[in-house]
Amino acid sequence: MLIHETARTAWRSLAQNRLRTALTALGMIIGVTAVIAVLAIGEGAKASVEGRIRALGSNLLTVRPERAQGAVRSARVETLVRADADAIAELDGVEGVSPESTGTAQVKYREANLSSSIQGVTADFLPLRSLDVASGIGFSPDDDLGRARVAILGANVAYELFGDRSAIGERIQIAGNGFTVVGVLGAKGDVGFMSPDDMVLVPLGTHEGVLFGQSYLGAITVKVRSEGESEDVRERIGELLRLRHRLRADAPDDFEIRSQTEMLATMGAITGTFTALLGSVAAVSLLVGGIGIMNIMLVSVRERTREIGVRMAVGARRRDILLQFLVEAVVVSIFGGLVGIFLGWLAAFAIARFGGWETIIPTYAYGLALGVSIAIGIVFGVGPARRASTLDPVEALRQE
Repeated sequence: MLIHETARTAWRSLAQNRLRTALTALGMIIGVTAVIAVLAIGEGAKASVEGRIRALGSNLLTVRPERAQGAVRSARVETLVRADADAIAELDGVEGVSPESTGTAQVKYREANLSSSIQGVTADFLPLRSLDVASGIGFSPDDDLGRARVAILGANVAYELFGDRSAIGERIQIAGNGFTVVGVLGAKGDVGFMSPDDMVLVPLGTHEGVLFGQSYLGAITVKVRSEGESEDVRERIGELLRLRHRLRADAPDDFEIRSQTEMLATMGAITGTFTALLGSVAAVSLLVGGIGIMNIMLVSVRERTREIGVRMAVGARRRDILLQFLVEAVVVSIFGGLVGIFLGWLAAFAIARFGGWETIIPTYAYGLALGVSIAIGIVFGVGPARRASTLDPVEALRQE
């Protein structure tokens, strides 16, 4: 029997039982739809996280203090100071340096009161972190040197304290000290493990001398001239800080240096694992769909036993019967896969449109869904097809 004749016969047989064919394909449709939607959500989440991290710049290094091994646990780690930041700024390949200090304090404006992260920064912080002042102005070097009592509010903090009113020029209380609001940051969202929207920025000198009385830093942000130089600059910073901190050759570092590329790799691995986990759960429905196809095909073989006997009696070979039922199973799987791909795309579009999530369907998802559909049709269709091809023609003709 020719292949095209086998396909036409299989399609005619499926068309005669449209409802059963549709119900058989339903398991495949649901499975493929779930897989496509999950992959779209996972890829969208990965792209969103990477975009926010890259918004800070992929050529940034962050130096943080680290407690030496065996040291007594304490809330304070005093291993980085301003002089370290000044020395790092002189290294070859370094384009900019921003020393930073962090604390937490109550922020008040009239009856509004909230606990917020208070970040002490210099004038270089905003451009290095790619943060924009939506209204007002940024800090100047004189604000740091003169310990000016001025503040820049994150978008969320400004809304919590002032609502829709302008905060520029208003007086707020930070840890009981009066500050004048000179700027409000544009909404940025979570960036890596931080959210500028929830911060209050003050000059570093004010943070150290007025609010928290400390002379050590919480971090030093370093902008490298180009992303390709990151590793070399990282090594230079490590050697410089070990010399400045007078660490013995066998002593561990009392600081850590992390790059944005490391954060990108970490977040990519996390989102990739999450997507794979959800995808594997969704793929279980594909197996259920395959089992449904096998069950219906076994019922079809039983119902068409006499038809199989007649065809064998007029010259059909066993491989022709095997091929016909196998083609029927594959056609049902492909139909379910194509409908599932369309519904998966529709689901991803609806999630992005009405749910506010970023969704991206990777190109490989279409080929993967169709390939898996064909494979399931073959795997779960072989058993019923083989059973049909091994029927005895004489016994089949006797079947009513």
